[in-house]
Amino acid sequence: MLHTEFTPGQQRSERLLVHVIWMTSGLGCDGDTIALTAATSPSLEDLLTGAIPGMPGVVIYNPVIAFETGEDLMRAWYDAERGRLDPFILVLEGSVPNEHINGDGHWAGFGVDHETGQPITTCSWIDRLAPKAAAVMAIGTCAAYGGVPAMRNNATGAMGLRDYLGSSWTSRLGIGIVNLPGCPVQPNNATETLLALILQLGGLAGMIDLDDQGRPRWLFDRTVHEICNRAGFAEQGRFADTLDDDLCLVKLGCKGPVVKCNVPVRGWVGGIGGCPNVGGVCIGCTSAGFPDRFMPFMESDRLGALTAHGARFTYGPLLRYFRDRRMRTTYEVEPEWRRPAAELQTGYERRW
Repeated sequence: MLHTEFTPGQQRSERLLVHVIWMTSGLGCDGDTIALTAATSPSLEDLLTGAIPGMPGVVIYNPVIAFETGEDLMRAWYDAERGRLDPFILVLEGSVPNEHINGDGHWAGFGVDHETGQPITTCSWIDRLAPKAAAVMAIGTCAAYGGVPAMRNNATGAMGLRDYLGSSWTSRLGIGIVNLPGCPVQPNNATETLLALILQLGGLAGMIDLDDQGRPRWLFDRTVHEICNRAGFAEQGRFADTLDDDLCLVKLGCKGPVVKCNVPVRGWVGGIGGCPNVGGVCIGCTSAGFPDRFMPFMESDRLGALTAHGARFTYGPLLRYFRDRRMRTTYEVEPEWRRPAAELQTGYERRW
């Protein structure tokens, strides 16, 4: 587990401790956990050390970044199942496999059942822990929607957590499944959402605001195109023909106009980076239809091509012409009163 203690024991006993059971045993790549370590606002260290005044204490149990191994690591899962960790947030990383079609084996598991000696499947852990969790989070597009493991013709029947538990499922505290998509998820989105849930459980914040897909509304209320620094070129009909152009990338397959994601304004690490900020097209990785509905990634769909051609050959040139003219005749011309003259030209009336 990851937990840092800085307060005296007596004070610590009076302080709420929120446990985060983070399962990486879904069908995934652990990329969301790795991304978590790059968060800065708040950082992982901020959560673990209680850097925000008044926030509850936090312990994170994650197999990828834990010091413990074997039975020492699994103890937290067994304790959560037995009700010894309260409250706890259950986090799933990676998509949920369909164990009804696993043949003679299993698709994904974590730990060993002491009674049977067999691996405990990911689905079994979800069944055991979700009803007892104060909140449940699906982190990354794989856990939220199925993602890459759930592509057409996959053999595992992979799905998102809401597909498995049901879109109307709520925790024992009435919190719906929190979907935090991304491939991987934007680092600060992960820690900020965790913090929102932790503060809610500590009575320091209200119910987390989720949209109709279970995403934190304040993080996914705008499209990539709305907040991209290249978007202004689109309305003027200026589109990149190659990836080294610094114009709008819709013609080259950017799906920004139809994808909700905050990476263009939030960046990746410390406000720097992120797909469109470094010349890459948006491939729609935060959307429920990813990846099937966005392939091939480097080709624009019909609507995108139509929009680009329409802006390029109709209103775009006219808009650009009249804006340029207005700039030359008005906004880039100094007012007349700034020029040297025998009398003051600003309209100021002397009072002496």
